[in-house]
Amino acid sequence: MDYSEDLRDLLERAQHGDDSARTRLFEIAYQDLRIQARAQLRRNARSTLLDTTALVHESFLRFLNAGRLTTTERGQFFAYAARVMRSVVVDFARRRFADRRGGSAPHVPFTTHLAERVAASESDVLRIDDAMKELQQLEPRLVQVVEMRYFAGMSEAEISDALGIAVRTVRRDWEKAKLLLGAMLR
Repeated sequence: MDYSEDLRDLLERAQHGDDSARTRLFEIAYQDLRIQARAQLRRNARSTLLDTTALVHESFLRFLNAGRLTTTERGQFFAYAARVMRSVVVDFARRRFADRRGGSAPHVPFTTHLAERVAASESDVLRIDDAMKELQQLEPRLVQVVEMRYFAGMSEAEISDALGIAVRTVRRDWEKAKLLLGAMLR
């Protein structure tokens, strides 16, 4: 990402409706966001019909509309982007899961093994999201490490810089998070 321009200034201007700042911010971050989205979708290939471009665009729109991040730090920027992408994937899975279950139509039981396998991918995404929410209540920093490492594909050193903690602490948090999430998903 090119930080020759003040990222904070671009974010502020974009969030206040400056179309030129929004365009410039999108241009600067686009390739890195595509890489991040591709990694996100690769992990959730079975659970979504989103493509990389759709995920980047939807995430970027949510990112701008939320107006919560005002930083010049690359790590914090992409950690937030990972959180937004995760929420896009989860929301998409919820909508598809609801549609598969008939949305607002009356529920008619359908008991075949095929139906269970088809819906499993959306329910897996939702189970992981529920586990992440539960982990957030227990240890918020672990969720940040998971989002940055798993969803954003950041290295331990990048996470360390973004959170202001030692690389060894990042490594321990990652291991602890994997164990806790594994237990929650069983």
